[in-house]
Amino acid sequence: MTGTPQLHRAGPALLQRARDLRPLIEREAGPAEAQGRLTTAVVDALHEAGVCGMWVPEPLGGAELSPMELLAVIEQLSYADASTGWVAMITTLENGAAGAYLGDEAVEHLFKGPRMPLFAGQGTRPGTAARVPGGFRLTGRWSFGSGMLHAQYTHSLAIVEDTGEPRMFVTPVEDITMLGNWDVLGLRATGSIDYAIDDVFVPESYTHPFALDEPRRGGAMYRLGLLDQALLCHSGWALGVGRRLLDELITHVAARAGRPGQLAGSDAFHTGFARAEASYRAAAALVHRTWDDTERVLESGARLDVRQETLLRLALNHITSTVADVARFVYASGGTTALREGPIQRLFRDVHAGTAHITSGPAALAECGRELAGHP
Repeated sequence: MTGTPQLHRAGPALLQRARDLRPLIEREAGPAEAQGRLTTAVVDALHEAGVCGMWVPEPLGGAELSPMELLAVIEQLSYADASTGWVAMITTLENGAAGAYLGDEAVEHLFKGPRMPLFAGQGTRPGTAARVPGGFRLTGRWSFGSGMLHAQYTHSLAIVEDTGEPRMFVTPVEDITMLGNWDVLGLRATGSIDYAIDDVFVPESYTHPFALDEPRRGGAMYRLGLLDQALLCHSGWALGVGRRLLDELITHVAARAGRPGQLAGSDAFHTGFARAEASYRAAAALVHRTWDDTERVLESGARLDVRQETLLRLALNHITSTVADVARFVYASGGTTALREGPIQRLFRDVHAGTAHITSGPAALAECGRELAGHP
């Protein structure tokens, strides 16, 4: 690549197609949760709409959306259904990383079909890899392989023996043992099961350093590196589910207006709702401002400095904790409607499953505080 890397602007059409999928996604949300994975109809629709290629570099036939465009599409899909948004963000992040960072031999094989490949896996709790002629032998057990039941390939973190280098390894799902045990509180339709790999050979071309931020293909987006891209997708997810929670509560209250003792006549409820709305909008504004600034840095050809990296982590942590607070308010205000099976109950469970992710945990917030206080 020469000159200043440019971000691509294919987002508006793809965002509209994502919006158009909402009736289908909502209709299939219940059956998907019951079976523990997205329905075939939803997966097919995501492919047909181009969602599965939104993160893939343009030279491989993908849309290569900019960060702000990706944020908007993930938010829209997550608004329709939290599990659908989660699967879409994870699988597209990982097929984008594969397309940007893997070797030519791997990419020629993985991206040759009529559909974009779907990847799933784990970027924490690494396995081990032993270097051998032509590649590595990979062994490990990973928990919560996001979207695994929808994928054709895994994208797994392991530490290389002797050197201690963290690398990502791509393997076909036929080479893994699916361990199941998807018995969780929320995000039940994501199919994020545990899995194991036992001494499988992985060619060098099918691996890349975890911290790689110089893409083999594609432009400025991929100079973020894998971790910052994960912060982006989780931020979009939180934006979508937070907005949907508040909108569901509005619908719930409006349907009961005029009945004695209902929330529509309660000043205490209106005060609480105003605070929840303000908290969500403020947290969302921080996410949008931070990623807009990041996009401008990438477009200039520069790299993020430490403070900008801190703000990306802070924005995700803040929107996630804010949405958890919103979920508790909505659930408490929903009364018996929230207690029964339905959108509010499902969103409440999904949000609390999402907050358990390591990128949004208290350790990340403490690191942000240290840097902001001048003690990085």
